[in-house]
Amino acid sequence: MAQITYLEAIRQGIWEEMERDPSVFCLGEDIGIYGGAFKVTAGFIDRFGPERVIDTPIAESAIVGAAFGASLTGMRPVAEFQFMDFIACAMNQISNMVAKTHYLWGAPAPLVLRGPSGGNVHGGPFHSQNPEMWFVHNPGLKVVCPATAYDAKGLIKASIRDNNPVIFFEHKYLYRRIKGDVPEEDYIVPLGKAAVVREGRDISLITYAAMVHLALEAAELLAKEEIDLEVLDLRTLAPLDRDAIVQTVKKTNKVILLHEDTRTGGIAGELAAIINEEAFEDLDGPIIRITAPDTPVPFSPPQEEHFLPQLRDLLDKARWLKAF
Repeated sequence: MAQITYLEAIRQGIWEEMERDPSVFCLGEDIGIYGGAFKVTAGFIDRFGPERVIDTPIAESAIVGAAFGASLTGMRPVAEFQFMDFIACAMNQISNMVAKTHYLWGAPAPLVLRGPSGGNVHGGPFHSQNPEMWFVHNPGLKVVCPATAYDAKGLIKASIRDNNPVIFFEHKYLYRRIKGDVPEEDYIVPLGKAAVVREGRDISLITYAAMVHLALEAAELLAKEEIDLEVLDLRTLAPLDRDAIVQTVKKTNKVILLHEDTRTGGIAGELAAIINEEAFEDLDGPIIRITAPDTPVPFSPPQEEHFLPQLRDLLDKARWLKAF
């Protein structure tokens, strides 16, 4: 085991897959000599050369189009977006081409579209969004949102090996702020499998990405008040691990759904529907949602703090639900 950052875990995962499989290559804006906006691909061009580490124009639609075409020829492209906010520029390619190819004519499309998302870094409305639900609602795509270094490495490796297109969201707040023990030997984390990262008996807190760490912090504080939270990290939003969601609700009978994304159309609504359909009789209280409000992400640090879910929100809602 080696303790490495979330960013280094992703970097190692891609590097190892390029070493393992010559069909894997990277493309994106400034990923070569510069090493990427956040340095995920630093040193790649020296090891693998410009034919496998390709700098592209600032044209997200072209990046996806090139990656998609390469995937149809048997290559496994890993395309980087400097910020996932700008993946919107490639929506036609992703939604109408990449996502539908297997459905239309059975062709695998083994490409990964990856990059930084999320707030709490004062990046403003164009560099702090959580656009994962744009793609969860798009059949044919897999959507991955890791929270830890271990999962980040295992999930990026699994994504590259998958024959389906994968949208891989890396929370930029976590890049250099968290570290974790990561095996030095080869491993993957299966797509579509959630993980109970803290066992509990009173309330299930279901979340993903950076909010996992907020949930664990809240759980430690609430334990001092004899409120025992179970924390379920979804890890993959498409496909969802419905069994894990239902099992944790059946265990605790109360649930809080937490995400950094805005409220309307967020994954919490889908989770609430699943729970109502499959575990309604197990509920001993209302389903609670804690999310960002339906506004753009503010640039001002105090306003961004108000916008993002905070520890006090979790503590207050958990105390209220425990007493319900």
